[in-house]
Amino acid sequence: MESVEREQSESRKFGTGIGSYFSFLRFLVLLNLVIFLLVFCFTTLPVAISKQGVLNSSLVVPTGVDSACTYYTPTGQGLLYFYSNIIDLLSGTGFLELTYLFYGYYTIDSVTVYIFKYSLPLAYVLVTITYLLLSILWIVKRAVTGFKQSLVHDSDRFQSYCNKIFAGWDFCTTDENYARLKHSSLQHELKTDLAEERIRQRKEKRTRGETIRIYLLRLFLNIIVIAVLGGCFYAIYLATVYSQEYSNNNAISQKTDTINLLVEYLPSIVITIANFITPVIFQTIVGYEDYAPAFEIRFTLIRCVFVRLASIAVLLISLWTRITSCESKNCSPCGYNHTLYPCWESRVGQEMYKLMIFDFLIIAAVTIFVEFPRKLLVTYCSWKPIKWWGQQEFEIPQNVLEIVYGQTICWIGTFYSPLLPAIATIKYFIIFYIKKISLMENCRPSTRPFRASSSNFFFQVILLIGLILACIPVGLGIAYIPASKACGPFMNFNTSWEIIPVTINSFPAGLQKTIYVIFSESFAVPFFLLSCLVMFYFIALAGAHKKVVQQLQEQLTMESRDKLFLIRRLTEAHSIRA
Repeated sequence: MESVEREQSESRKFGTGIGSYFSFLRFLVLLNLVIFLLVFCFTTLPVAISKQGVLNSSLVVPTGVDSACTYYTPTGQGLLYFYSNIIDLLSGTGFLELTYLFYGYYTIDSVTVYIFKYSLPLAYVLVTITYLLLSILWIVKRAVTGFKQSLVHDSDRFQSYCNKIFAGWDFCTTDENYARLKHSSLQHELKTDLAEERIRQRKEKRTRGETIRIYLLRLFLNIIVIAVLGGCFYAIYLATVYSQEYSNNNAISQKTDTINLLVEYLPSIVITIANFITPVIFQTIVGYEDYAPAFEIRFTLIRCVFVRLASIAVLLISLWTRITSCESKNCSPCGYNHTLYPCWESRVGQEMYKLMIFDFLIIAAVTIFVEFPRKLLVTYCSWKPIKWWGQQEFEIPQNVLEIVYGQTICWIGTFYSPLLPAIATIKYFIIFYIKKISLMENCRPSTRPFRASSSNFFFQVILLIGLILACIPVGLGIAYIPASKACGPFMNFNTSWEIIPVTINSFPAGLQKTIYVIFSESFAVPFFLLSCLVMFYFIALAGAHKKVVQQLQEQLTMESRDKLFLIRRLTEAHSIRA
């Protein structure tokens, strides 16, 4: 109860957008916890129990596979010192590669419980589909709620002003601190409304020449944005290729552990640098494009989201290009480059693991070594440039980008690193309190107010975009790229998805026919048409309701005019009698 009250006080002091951010962060903690419990109960726990000999289980034994494809020795080489284990802990290699953290350790084919045979490969695929669908449904549900609030707010701006000015104050307030925070909250909301109204009026007064000039300027600035994006993506591609070549050429045994760690983290470092530089460039550029404050924040956020998510895509494309390309004919029997990537799923999981760890370290380091010293300098140093620099602003878009980026990494990496949601849960739990302490001690309110009614919906939309983009590489990895023949539960399948049709073919003939009919075109086309009819019905119903609301608003306007007319006539009659 006290924590909720503290969050409410923070949102009133720094604006309602801050409260939306922390609510969003708390939602991700809960989402990752649910995903972790789902993955742990249906994949990790059966493997852990069977490896302890509690239940009867059978290991996956590759059959009909070239012996060269099954060679996989993930044990570390020469790890004799403690700091080497620390490096393995940070990079996911060595001893950590032989744990439940990565895909390659799940080599159980089935677990027998009495007469029930539990298929781990089937559970592995179904759990992946389930946590993605659960995330989509949960995010859409929250987005719809936020959209309703945004729609109510944007439907009538005059009504919003009246609600804040005439009905926004709670006259039952007796606590002085609460009254001050409530006053600050209303002030932030009115500042946001007035800033948007000022931009709207200026836009209406533009001449045709000014409009053409602004559109040409925006076109030129967007060309600069595209050039910046192209440079970032090319740098990420080069860093990924160099890191993989360094690791695969046995250079690790010839260099120091520090250099090895830097090369391992080179793609993560380049992505982080791009994520730091591009928001500054985009915020500078968007200031010349003359957008409304709310749209300016959203547009900058969309650009930065594209950079962060596309950088992950460039990393995966670079990695998968090397996995699936065979320069010699020796790797053709396996369908992938087994000489460099005998267990490519664990390698992808290691990359996602490194991105997750490095992202957390950067967030904590920026708070401790940048924001806190800046607060001390501004507080205790009287030098004018430092006073002009001021305290750090709590930038909501940048902080939202950080957690959406990390969550996208978690969604992609969970298939290849099943315990990654547990790491994400702990990470966001710690970040919640790091950001909270930093907000109260190091930061000042943003000069650009951010309304909660729009941010609740927009945060979920950005997160949904990240989820949709995460589904693409996960789906390609399951259905398209050949599964490793040296590790994991799918050694006897061409792809991970192949377990689904194999399982369906083991069903009775009647059930098979029913499933094939449901997923056939003869069922899909009528179902699609029926869905379209239902959608059009609800659209028409919403349009009818909107017309009724407009008529009621017009009726209220007429009644108010009638009242004003009657008051005017009564005033005139009273003045004549006097």
